[in-house]
Amino acid sequence: MPRTSEPGRSVSSRLLEVLFAFEPGHSTLSLADLVRRTGLPHATVRRLAMELTGVGALTRRDDGRFTIGLRLWQLGTLAPLTESLRTKAQPFMEDLYTALHQHVQLAVLEGEEAVIIERLSAPRAQHLVSQVGGHLPLHCSGVGKVVLAHGGVELIDTVLSGKLRRYTPDTTTDPAVLRSELAECRRTGYATVRGELTVGADSIATRIADGEGRVVAALSVVVRSGSVHHQAALPSLITAGLGVSRMLGWRPGIRIRDT
Repeated sequence: MPRTSEPGRSVSSRLLEVLFAFEPGHSTLSLADLVRRTGLPHATVRRLAMELTGVGALTRRDDGRFTIGLRLWQLGTLAPLTESLRTKAQPFMEDLYTALHQHVQLAVLEGEEAVIIERLSAPRAQHLVSQVGGHLPLHCSGVGKVVLAHGGVELIDTVLSGKLRRYTPDTTTDPAVLRSELAECRRTGYATVRGELTVGADSIATRIADGEGRVVAALSVVVRSGSVHHQAALPSLITAGLGVSRMLGWRPGIRIRDT
């Protein structure tokens, strides 16, 4: 969706507008695309895009379209939370993938959405619309419900008081029902979603906590509806979540608390 410019904005804020125009599903953009998605004048976008290309933040392809540059990607890998999580979770995700041959994904809370920071997928696994770097709604995705359940009263009130989009006929949009589900998630440490976000796709997700007991991420398995019995996959998933949590410093006896 196009973003609108505001008079008097700083050069740095406009540079960020150009960079943030790139999103999952929109990783290669033309100059016209950048103008449309930022709402900035054509001349401004061209100048900023060329400056970003000059320092390696963007790469310009032979056809004139732009992609994120190697230097910006290298900078992103330095983000301490996501890099530490991805590194520590990788062996556990690989074990789940080997056992189930389904989507295994790791997500963190960002604002009022969950962001996928890692995923392993089998070639014939259930098709998903989201990808690494993509955002998932909190009220109807497995990882979303886990991080929402542990995100604090203010976040829960904010999300549930807003308009809850119905993605499929099975999407839960009743705030009272969702509050009950979130309370159960806090009690058990996991959430189950059946066809709420994508028709034909089910998800089970569990929490990942750090050394202070804060839930910092969620780990999930996404399967084709009916292909895997949830209760059969759940022990492996919870074990993996506990394993990653231990790698982050959590130990039995440390009380799980909201972020």
